[in-house]
Amino acid sequence: MSNRSIWDAGAVFALGSAPDGSSPWVQFVPFAIVLAIFYFIILLPMKRKQQKVSQFLESLKVNDRIVTTGGIYGQITRLGDQTIQVQIADKVRIEIARQAVGGYQGQDPVVTDSASSM
Repeated sequence: MSNRSIWDAGAVFALGSAPDGSSPWVQFVPFAIVLAIFYFIILLPMKRKQQKVSQFLESLKVNDRIVTTGGIYGQITRLGDQTIQVQIADKVRIEIARQAVGGYQGQDPVVTDSASSM
């Protein structure tokens, strides 16, 4: 391929039309389709999952029986903005981050452990 053909192709694209005479907007259609597929297959489900987890964490209340993402079973005794206090045994209470709650005992986890998926 000679250098002249490279410069000719650059000049054609700089003028705004493809070599075959079609509109340059046609070249963006496949790109737009890929973006749409990426949005509907990856981003939209992630957004829905985040909303579900956020709703779950906001709905926690005292005396709920929970499981943490680390596998600790307990009962909520106190709620804070960022942390919750969980009783895991008689007279044994621990303070954990609200995001560490994985779900209710006996139900499927709402929050999946990201370390196990790596």
